[in-house]
Amino acid sequence: MSQAQTELPVVVIGAGPVGLAAAAHLAERNIDFLVLEAGNQIGAAVRQWGHVRLFSPWRYDVDPAARALLEPSGWAAPDENASPTGAELVEQYLAPLAATPQIAPHLRFGHRVVAISRVGVDRVRSRSRESAPFLLRVSVDGITTDLHARAVIDASGTWDTPNVVGASGLPAHGEAEAAAFINHALPDVLDADRTTYAGKHTLVIGAGHSAANTLLVLADLAEAEPGTRISWAVRTGSAARSYGGGEADALPARGALGTRLKKLVADGRIELVNQFSVQAIRTLSNGGVEVESVDARGVKKVVTADRIVAATGFRPDHSIASELRLDLDPILGSTRTLAPLIDPNEHSCGTVPPHGVDELAHPEPNFYAIGMKSYGRAPTFLLATGYEQARSVVAALDGDWGAARDLRLELPETGVCNTTPPGEEGEAGGCGSSCGTAEPVSVGLATGIAGGLLSEALPPAQDTAACCASEPVLVQVGVPAEHDSGTGCCGS
Repeated sequence: MSQAQTELPVVVIGAGPVGLAAAAHLAERNIDFLVLEAGNQIGAAVRQWGHVRLFSPWRYDVDPAARALLEPSGWAAPDENASPTGAELVEQYLAPLAATPQIAPHLRFGHRVVAISRVGVDRVRSRSRESAPFLLRVSVDGITTDLHARAVIDASGTWDTPNVVGASGLPAHGEAEAAAFINHALPDVLDADRTTYAGKHTLVIGAGHSAANTLLVLADLAEAEPGTRISWAVRTGSAARSYGGGEADALPARGALGTRLKKLVADGRIELVNQFSVQAIRTLSNGGVEVESVDARGVKKVVTADRIVAATGFRPDHSIASELRLDLDPILGSTRTLAPLIDPNEHSCGTVPPHGVDELAHPEPNFYAIGMKSYGRAPTFLLATGYEQARSVVAALDGDWGAARDLRLELPETGVCNTTPPGEEGEAGGCGSSCGTAEPVSVGLATGIAGGLLSEALPPAQDTAACCASEPVLVQVGVPAEHDSGTGCCGS
């Protein structure tokens, strides 16, 4: 690295929990830095789900370097056994951290990074590449300006790029036209968004913790608001992983989440719609939507609802780094090295092995994506993982490769170790000893802002070969029997 580069700051993109953890580690090592935040305040994305309570207690929600900055300032540490809401995480931790004299002068709000390159060097050119500083094009109040950096740590997350509702990874037919009827993960059902859902029929699509949280608060709303109905659409053959580890979960609040959800389904307060792969959404003249699924067996299902909550996960947006040399896994969008370690087909949150700077490195030297964005589309990210990523990357930028590679991550028992749900294949999904230590750590965006669609098993479809029509079997969901359109077979 040239002397000119070392005189430039490290730029951190994003002032959320992991971005500020990176700032704390940079401050601890006396490395000059800037934190660029697109929002107008600390934790802008976290504030959007501020009404949701994390299922990890405070003692696991604070980065060690951040704690070292906060304690001399007179910071009053919250009750370590209490679990904060997103709003409390911001107010009692992120905001005080951002106000410390080691971090506050380095924060820039309303700075949206729109592109990253190298000064005078595009992606194709190799000569003098490593000696060229990074160039960040930044939009401030609609005016673009360029900033230079010796290294870039992208902790911007994925909150602004949710997955679509369509089951194939493409928008469902009519999804864009129905946007006014669709809310993405974690609406404030009991407060700010109450009138949107009270007395209405809501279809929640997804099977991660964000779907579970929304289903539970909708159930609370239904107790207080007559006429409130809830349907839950999931894609595959068992809801066991959605229900989680129950008492086997080292984070009791997370285990209780699934236990309560399972009971609500069993009691009929939430209507579970099995093997539902959204193909089309149609707006209706009465102000609702009709959501159509056709699964692999040709079974068509239709749910009519007033609102849709799309808790289908998030995806990374790497477009700002299109002029950098990234080595992205073609499936997840993480680094190619990290992908097999976090593959949700093989791992749950608790079985991801420790990883740091080596697994996060790209062919572009000194550019790293950390936090939720580093995992691409994998929903197995933990907040503690992001803190360890920040520590490792900053140590490497300081030339302390021993510390950078001394990985210290320990993960909690989750009750589910892989994609085989408990109760299938001889309980192969149970944890045993492979889920890491029994000591829990903080769950990143610990509401479980994740994707995936899981479901209860669906009885075999009626054999359409015995019918006189070749149309898919139709199952009408959520309507009285006298209005059911039948199976699509003769005489129905």
